[in-house]
Amino acid sequence: MRGAADAAAMQQQQRAQRPRTVQGLGEIADSFDGVLLDQFGVLHDGRTPYPAAIDAVRRLHAAGKRVVIVSNSSRRSGGTISKLEKMGFDGGWFAGAITSGELTHRYLQQRPDDWWRALGRRCVHLTWSSRGAISLSGLGLEVVDSLEDDPDFLLAHGTEAIAAPTAAAAAAAEEGRAAPAAREESLDGLRAFLGECAAAAKRRGRRIPMIVANPDIVTVDGAGGLITMPGTLADWWARLGGEVVLMGKPGPLIYEAARDLAAGGDSAAAGGGVDASRWLAVGDSLQHDVAGWQAQGPTLFVAGGIHAEELRLEGDAFDAGALRALCEEHGAAPTHVIPWLRW
Repeated sequence: MRGAADAAAMQQQQRAQRPRTVQGLGEIADSFDGVLLDQFGVLHDGRTPYPAAIDAVRRLHAAGKRVVIVSNSSRRSGGTISKLEKMGFDGGWFAGAITSGELTHRYLQQRPDDWWRALGRRCVHLTWSSRGAISLSGLGLEVVDSLEDDPDFLLAHGTEAIAAPTAAAAAAAEEGRAAPAAREESLDGLRAFLGECAAAAKRRGRRIPMIVANPDIVTVDGAGGLITMPGTLADWWARLGGEVVLMGKPGPLIYEAARDLAAGGDSAAAGGGVDASRWLAVGDSLQHDVAGWQAQGPTLFVAGGIHAEELRLEGDAFDAGALRALCEEHGAAPTHVIPWLRW
């Protein structure tokens, strides 16, 4: 109870203080030893690195800071660093990467507690089409595409399609045919589908959870716009009365995994020997990157990401009043704010 009270007191104190605006990480480098670093909207826009981001990470590494990528990405962690390398970042600058997609895979595979062990293995898989399907290989899941098939849960990796049933894929393989493609759906189509699922579950007296592999509501799209992410589906499902399990920021599990990663998996050296209060969380989502870490340690909000339009960001200038309103809306209390990630 003491820890919870201390965390609540810290959040109240943070909210009472306005975030300090900085123009570069170098201004506050002495105040932290490790960085929990978001990628989309901070390092890059999904396609191209932001102008000063590569130099900023290089300087963090040169200053001896431990840098861990902590990303609400539906995909597993394995390709994260290599993708950053293709954009011009040096993989050696990072202590590792953990994604919400990786966390989802681990929990579905390992079933670490009673809730997960009781979950069942039949699911409806909401996935991507044009952005690339998500593999469920090695998880022992049976995919169905309707509530009529009595799924145990909904699994949300994407917002573009409903994956083809396992049985259809098996039949195609047996007959030497190509595996059936996922059924593409518009956002309106997915919303209607979830409504039908909720109604069917209610008729059957069932409560079907949605496991959300990427809790983000939106992300940057590389073309100056925003893409709707699975967190939006989670909001819809919750409003329909469904249970939602978020597998990433702002929940604590992904931060624990990140700090374990920094320690090289040595639980005796939690956080890589760095106290939580000396880890700086950096991100562009007030609801996820800031709110998820603010009870533990300092946060740096990057204004040039998903909130740029709401903040009326022009160059380095943003609307401070709009920022206060957004912080209030999302229960966020960043300790620092920066227009763009740079040193």
